[in-house]
Amino acid sequence: MKYKNIEEGIFLKRNNRFIAEVKIKGKTEICHVKNTGRCRELLIEGTKVYLEPSDNEKRKTGFSLVTVDKCGRLINMDSQMPNKVVEEAVERGKLFENATLFKREYKYGRSRFDFYMERECERAFIEVKGVTLENNNIVSFPDAPSERAVKHIKELEKAVSEGYKAYILFVVQMSNVNYFVPNSENHREFAEELKRAAELGVNVIAYDCRVTKDEVVLGKEVNVCLKNE
Repeated sequence: MKYKNIEEGIFLKRNNRFIAEVKIKGKTEICHVKNTGRCRELLIEGTKVYLEPSDNEKRKTGFSLVTVDKCGRLINMDSQMPNKVVEEAVERGKLFENATLFKREYKYGRSRFDFYMERECERAFIEVKGVTLENNNIVSFPDAPSERAVKHIKELEKAVSEGYKAYILFVVQMSNVNYFVPNSENHREFAEELKRAAELGVNVIAYDCRVTKDEVVLGKEVNVCLKNE
């Protein structure tokens, strides 16, 4: 996934979930934050950030904040990115090889999963979650309680019981991490349900990304640790 005409800036403050102030070329600009999560460990005053200019003249914000430089590590925080890089990886044959059908936004039960896939005798639902929270090279999800994520896991469990395969894919929006672990401190119910889902046959996988200022590409598989806390 490529971004166009990336600009470098310095983060000043976040006004609300969607809006931040960033200094670009000495001028304070109001920018769109492409992630409604807390991201408190990323959006710190004085942090170097990278932004994509908007080509929509009707938009109130002229830039979208997409990437943060956290102590020399580039972390993409665009919440739309994970699905796009997964789709690109499938198109290149680098993920879910030999898929004969791969569709976005597939409704099942009370949920709408990110993807539906068919290959050989396999019919599968895939739910993608972006990961931006990192501490000492360990990454985790979620960065805030997410009842929606718990609901998705339970729907995947139901799909498995009805003969489908199911995957929850954590896209780590950075590189060079040690492993992924569910964030039981922020949301214990999510961590417990994820472990239960794995025991019931839901495939829990994670991949990192190669992140530059203007491009993100799905990288290598990351170990998943579902140990008891």
